[in-house]
Amino acid sequence: QVQLIESGGGLVQAGGSLRLSCAASARTFSSYAMGWFRQAPGKEREFVAAISRSGGTTYYADSVKGRFTISRGNDKNTVALQMRSLEPEDTAVYYCAAVRRVGGAPVRGTEYDYWGQGTQVTVSS
Repeated sequence: QVQLIESGGGLVQAGGSLRLSCAASARTFSSYAMGWFRQAPGKEREFVAAISRSGGTTYYADSVKGRFTISRGNDKNTVALQMRSLEPEDTAVYYCAAVRRVGGAPVRGTEYDYWGQGTQVTVSS
């Protein structure tokens, strides 16, 4: 069982930045691919970014490419999402997810086994 706890959400003006963090309880954190997803009110959950277990491969949704950066610290069991140039359309609850995976990282939420409780990000115009 893996527990994931997100932090770092909040209210920010358009054009601003936020850094989300996800702390994992997994004893073998480096065995897990990690992803970030988000869900806005009235919309379906959507993929944001993912990172392979080594951190060597990353994936981004087109809507955040060039603005968001995913990274991980296997020594600290954490994964981060640095968000820059935020837009009101980025407003959503952001979720961290984990799945044991040898190579790459899934971009579909259905492939992840563990989820955090989410952290709210609100971008004002």
